[in-house]
Amino acid sequence: MVNNQSSTQSNQTKKYRIKVDRNLCIGAASCVALAMKTFALDSENKAVVLDEAGDPPESIKLAAESCPTKAIILENIGTGEQEYP
Repeated sequence: MVNNQSSTQSNQTKKYRIKVDRNLCIGAASCVALAMKTFALDSENKAVVLDEAGDPPESIKLAAESCPTKAIILENIGTGEQEYP
């Protein structure tokens, strides 16, 4: 019996379309600390998205909520609705 859990899990993991408003980002890096497979800081110390499915959706939402300037925008891929902020 083959375990297909990992492929099923990765399909469920990508819940959000993630955008970073670079005008709001101040490089606090709280997003990186909470979801380091999803976010990183670039050469300008601004957050960038590495992989929209890099971390579990719960971690990505926590990372967005931790942003002091609300620079991370999460859109639910399934519904198309903005979930945060």
